[in-house]
Amino acid sequence: MSDAIKHECGIAQLRLLKPLEYYKEKYGTAFYGVNKMYLLMEKQHNRGQDGAGFASIKLNLDPGERYISRVRSNKAQPIQDIFEQINLRINEEIKSHPEYADDVDLQKRKIPYLGELFLGHVRYGTFGKNSIESVHPFLRQNNWMHRNLIVAGNFNMTNVNQLFDNLVEIGQHPKEKADTVTVMEKIGHFLDSEVRKLYKKLKKEGFNKKEASPHIAEQLNVAKILRKSAKNWDGGYAMAGLMGHGDSFVLRDPSGIRPTYYYKDDEVVVVASERPVIQTVFNVDFDDVKELEPGHAIITKKSGEVQIKEIVTPLERKACSFERIYFSRGSDAEIYKERKKLGRLLMPEVLKAIDHDTINTVFSFIPNTAETSFYGMVEAAQDELNRQKNEAILTEKETLTDDRLQEILAHRLRTDKIAIKDVKLRTFITEDSSRDDLVAHVYDVTYGVIKPEDNLVIIDDSIVRGTTLKKSIIKMMDRLNPKQIVVVSSAPQIRYPDCYGIDMARLEDLVAFRAALELLKENNQYHIVEEVYEKCKKQVNLDDKEVINFVKEIYNPFTDEDISAKISELLSEPSVKANVKIIYQSVENLHKACPKNLGDWYFTGDYPTHGGNRVVNRAFINFYEGNKDRAY
Repeated sequence: MSDAIKHECGIAQLRLLKPLEYYKEKYGTAFYGVNKMYLLMEKQHNRGQDGAGFASIKLNLDPGERYISRVRSNKAQPIQDIFEQINLRINEEIKSHPEYADDVDLQKRKIPYLGELFLGHVRYGTFGKNSIESVHPFLRQNNWMHRNLIVAGNFNMTNVNQLFDNLVEIGQHPKEKADTVTVMEKIGHFLDSEVRKLYKKLKKEGFNKKEASPHIAEQLNVAKILRKSAKNWDGGYAMAGLMGHGDSFVLRDPSGIRPTYYYKDDEVVVVASERPVIQTVFNVDFDDVKELEPGHAIITKKSGEVQIKEIVTPLERKACSFERIYFSRGSDAEIYKERKKLGRLLMPEVLKAIDHDTINTVFSFIPNTAETSFYGMVEAAQDELNRQKNEAILTEKETLTDDRLQEILAHRLRTDKIAIKDVKLRTFITEDSSRDDLVAHVYDVTYGVIKPEDNLVIIDDSIVRGTTLKKSIIKMMDRLNPKQIVVVSSAPQIRYPDCYGIDMARLEDLVAFRAALELLKENNQYHIVEEVYEKCKKQVNLDDKEVINFVKEIYNPFTDEDISAKISELLSEPSVKANVKIIYQSVENLHKACPKNLGDWYFTGDYPTHGGNRVVNRAFINFYEGNKDRAY
């Protein structure tokens, strides 16, 4: 999309169900799992490019043999950096010890990263935090094998302060308030507790500590641990974890906000954030990859037994619609169709804007993720052009000549690649005028295809802040001298902050919010802003369940069309000669196109969890008071 927004991360978990010798014999290498993890992570690099991490666990090693390995990177290409480190270490070991080369048992015991259980993570840094300490997976270490815990997730918790206080109440002293730390420590607390209870039980049965260990691994109830841990979580999450002895899990939030897919056969159990990633890496069909139900966990015991357990009572399904609009790879069969439909459903409004003049209109898209929606829009435009041809033929049938018929049939839809992204500019210059000049050159344009009488219709995935449109794209389009520039968003107006993993935290950054404020000023209704502030302040100490989203009142006096028209004004500077019109998708059409992903809180303000209302409440207070802090 033209305004870069970030989503937190992608996860990949892999359990090999056969001995490593099996993969050596069938696939030619005992490093089958490591190789698959590279592919699973690389195929999800779209979900995070600021940091990546990898962890592995070896099963059934003797005491004193290293069974956990972890490597993390926050370098410019973190996935490549991780696997370069892994390959370098593996090659060094084999070079120093030629006897390892064909001995799978020695490889497993002596070479790090080789194992049966793997967890990978890719991430974007959240609000500036991109130190190596913030990169997943996180590791909680203990000399008891069962109490080692590795956690990574695609998530954001809205109630991290409450979770932190809960840890303090049970006697812990967390090192920081980061939600990843609080979540890991909560799971770790109940893991410790369950291990202790099992040991006491086994001790009464006559087992000593050493004898009890394998029985603890067998009897450990992972679902019970997760139920206790997740009891007070409020947010969107796909939480993945490995335990030192070999149990693993992935837990999805009860609203299904964050995506989770899995595949199982007699060789592997694999979980990832996107379906086509699993399809591609393991060469399996669409129907073979299952979606993990909201509130459920997929648990793989050390024995290889796979369980799907309900952990948290599922709520109304509110899967993130931005996954379908933009974040997930468009190679997913369902997502591809949905994105095309998003483009198609916009066509009636586009036709109004261009007065049905398809002859003098050029259609294009802002590279590159809007391309699929563009195809849907073009198909609908072609249908309209065909209708116009039929109407012209029927109207003129009494006087139609061969030349006139050829003229009508010769009309073609005009599509061109107008905007070409030249470079991803880093905002290393903080002085405003310099930064604006850099942003203005993010895109190049294709000259020579637009005539002065033309409309230029260009589709984008979403318009969040509008900065790149205003400072770069619209100005660049205007150099082509079109009569009108119509910018079409396949997503509705983004009016509210996200708090479940997308980096949209401040209301004043959202162009729809700024447009509503301008309309309130123009219509002598700005007093509503102060009224909303007072209502928000009165809710500060309320329980999350009692908080109401009063920020909706900022938008209530106006229609969607009013706000779109004002956004068009805000994004069109005086120097722009062409008429500029911004068209947004309706929420109703969004749901038609993406019927399985009805999470729309950033458009409607209808948050699926109670914590969401508290976050938007805090975001508005921050805006009103001029506080630049994030609301979560």
